[in-house]
Amino acid sequence: MKRFPVIGVLCVGAILGLSACSDDSSSPAEEASQAAADLCTDLNALKADNAKLKALDPANATKDQVKDAYEAVQKDWANVKENAAQLKDAERAAVQSAAENLKKSYQDLPGDTTGKDARTQLQPQIESLDQAATAASTGLRC
Repeated sequence: MKRFPVIGVLCVGAILGLSACSDDSSSPAEEASQAAADLCTDLNALKADNAKLKALDPANATKDQVKDAYEAVQKDWANVKENAAQLKDAERAAVQSAAENLKKSYQDLPGDTTGKDARTQLQPQIESLDQAATAASTGLRC
């Protein structure tokens, strides 16, 4: 009788452990949204650090203060460049994924599907592609 609670605890632990290994990967659209958010954060940091550099009083600023402010701006710029590239890659992946999903769904339609039924069944993939293409072509709104 004492084995039952121990076995139960072990089973629950195993289930929880396996569920922790589940696939938590994000979709291409989610990755594009995250990349856009990261880029906005980096652009704001770049503007803020550049403002700090600009605000240094030439009459009182030490060389170290200028150097520190300059290095912060350069670091921010490197982050902006990296996240801009990731955003473009993520947007491309989102459009590619949506287009491939539409293609697969179309190819999976039965041969006797009517135009009306085909259009209805493809609606989610059409919307997804439209949203991905629009997001990729729209500028950032930070």
